[in-house]
Amino acid sequence: MIKLYGMTGSGNCWKPAVLMKQLGQPFEWTEINTLKGETRTPEFLALNANGRVPLLIVNGRKLAESNAMLCYLADGTDYFPADRWQRAKILEWMFFEQYSHEPYIATVRFWVHFMQKQEEWKDKIAEAMKKGHAALGVMEQQLQKTSFLAGARYSIADIALYAYTHVAHEGGYDLNAYPAINDWMKRLEAQPKFEKMTG
Repeated sequence: MIKLYGMTGSGNCWKPAVLMKQLGQPFEWTEINTLKGETRTPEFLALNANGRVPLLIVNGRKLAESNAMLCYLADGTDYFPADRWQRAKILEWMFFEQYSHEPYIATVRFWVHFMQKQEEWKDKIAEAMKKGHAALGVMEQQLQKTSFLAGARYSIADIALYAYTHVAHEGGYDLNAYPAINDWMKRLEAQPKFEKMTG
């Protein structure tokens, strides 16, 4: 049985979970609350020295980093096809998510929604949101041309970017300014066995 250590409400933890549900892959979920320091216990650090979730364990082997999990789990499926160029385009969006999107969308959501720092850190948040809106603008431009981020077909690139885009409003982002993104999110939510993030 595949084991997934994660925190409910974390987009990064949601990514491998929703993909396994879509693939019909059974797995065991273990809740780890990062807000209570549960990733910093000696027991968890023995599993992942980086002290982060998600953590995937397959036949005793450990895999960290949500997008690496998506690539591993989707390999050989339509979500991560064999065509080299298509795989590269999917990875292009997944690298974009980690470098240009997640640091400004997910981080602002964490500061505002979980830490309640909107007043105390308002200047820091405003600066980060400029880069977050730039990332959303890149997505909007692409989704005006294609149904999904890497082209005509749903892929793990879409899972990677949906994770924190669909909760960006919890950080104060107004997604009404991005109609193509909103239409894309509806297409994702209509995919077979797709489950929204809870928490």
